[in-house]
Amino acid sequence: MKTLEQIRALLPELDQRIADEMEDQDLDFKSWDTQSRDKAVKTLVRMAICMANGGGGTVVFGVADKVLGRSTALEGVPPEIDVNRLKQAVYDQTDPKITPVFEELHVAEGTGRLIVMQVHPGMPPHTDTAGTGTIRVGKDCQPLTGTMRRKIGVETGETDFTAEPVGRFTPDVFSPTALEALRNMAAAEKAPQDLLRLNDRELLEALEVVRHGKLLRAAILLAGTEAAIQTHIPGHNWTFLKMKSDTAYDNRADDITALPLSVNRLETLLVPYNPLTTLEQGLFHFEYRVWPEIALREALMNAFCHPDYRVAGPVMLKLYKDRLELSNNGGFIGGIRPDNILHHQPVPRNPLLVDALTKLRLVNRSNLGISRMYTAMLMEGKEPPRIQEIGDSVTVTFPKSELSPAFRTFVAEESRNERELGLDALLVLRHLINHPEAETTTLAHLCQRPDAHMREILSKMEQAGYLEHGGSGRGAYWTLRPEIHHRLREDGHPERDRRIDWEAAKTRVLSVLMEREKRGEPGLGNRDIRQITRFDRQKVVKLMKELVRENPQVQPAGPGRYGRYQYQSPDSM
Repeated sequence: MKTLEQIRALLPELDQRIADEMEDQDLDFKSWDTQSRDKAVKTLVRMAICMANGGGGTVVFGVADKVLGRSTALEGVPPEIDVNRLKQAVYDQTDPKITPVFEELHVAEGTGRLIVMQVHPGMPPHTDTAGTGTIRVGKDCQPLTGTMRRKIGVETGETDFTAEPVGRFTPDVFSPTALEALRNMAAAEKAPQDLLRLNDRELLEALEVVRHGKLLRAAILLAGTEAAIQTHIPGHNWTFLKMKSDTAYDNRADDITALPLSVNRLETLLVPYNPLTTLEQGLFHFEYRVWPEIALREALMNAFCHPDYRVAGPVMLKLYKDRLELSNNGGFIGGIRPDNILHHQPVPRNPLLVDALTKLRLVNRSNLGISRMYTAMLMEGKEPPRIQEIGDSVTVTFPKSELSPAFRTFVAEESRNERELGLDALLVLRHLINHPEAETTTLAHLCQRPDAHMREILSKMEQAGYLEHGGSGRGAYWTLRPEIHHRLREDGHPERDRRIDWEAAKTRVLSVLMEREKRGEPGLGNRDIRQITRFDRQKVVKLMKELVRENPQVQPAGPGRYGRYQYQSPDSM
């Protein structure tokens, strides 16, 4: 949800973009219907239901979401509208009941009053009293269909398929090999010894997959025989394909085995194509594979933890010449998307199974698995994995790329000097090795961070001596410091020309001048432009002469070295 201060800070942006572009999972803008109070209240109730089902959020009433310009977009809400009656209307017309918080935000435009409705996460599914409902998905309110209601049930843990009992405990449904593999995997991750010393039944009871003598499906997934899996979880199986093209394969393996055996077998199948190599680099000896073992293990555990086991479909591992693809049935839930997965709170589809594996330290609930996958690849100078939601499945793609000795040595040296490089820093450094410069918004998208947070991260990296920046405000951009780029570039790669192209320089300067004019800020002097373009004084003089000649709106202001260049919009000329 957004605070009044955060909303107030967003309002000036209405002069540059419409409100619809600022909407998100937890924020919506709506006009107030002044022609019909009943229609206005109906919209209010519908939005309360939508936000409550979608995890909570903020709705700002009195803002036209398709209109550019603050003065016209802020229409306001009539002063006679009583927020206490609005609160009562939402309560009376929802089931289960929703009790939003209403706040007033005073502005100079329109009626002078916006109404902000804060909707806390509820216990979905919520509907109106006629049984109709919607749910917030991204920027939209989608119908609460049967499939969507089932998805909500999964997200709230009310319909955990792995927690359903399938009969009384009997030892014959368990595979001794699977139980041994489970113990070995847990021991390697330093699971508590008092847990691992328990006998088989005691272990399963401690993991809560056997309760009061009843056998739950999670127990079958963890250690069941093939026959037990086929009987109780017919949707569970896996397939390995070594592809010789995008449509044909020359090696295939399939099986129905418990989770630890499945993970071990797939890792074994990959060994011939992912050999261990030792590289000596100065003081460091690196052992590496094309795809780091820790990244593969995290991806495999995720693939077997989060499928929709109600629907038949294998966990599929496809090995191509240039990549490795791992997919599982069941799309993202709980608001997780490919563009926010790095920092989103984890939402397990199968909570009981995940809880059991967490106790064994084979997975964690701190959303570290995805970060580990990315970090393991990035610290070797390789491309990070790509995560996609394709229909109702999730695919993780690991590109095949070579180790960068220079980058790996740099990471190791920084670690030895107690300067650990986190995921954000690794993503930024790798991007800037391949791109001469990047704007804050580009890096924020790359790291899946808000722009303000990204600026803080980049500033700290600049203070640490990794980066430097040019420009200011929205025209700011970031580059590697010359000595850092020199260290990280591979042998045979030419030194980067850190100066930007002549035409690109004119475009950048013009963009900054226009932005400063919109904000009522002074123009740019020669020194400012040198920082933006990294040209010397004489080249800046030449550049600006061309820019003034090509763009009449750009005009010099003031004489000599203290003169500045201003942009004058056509309306002000």
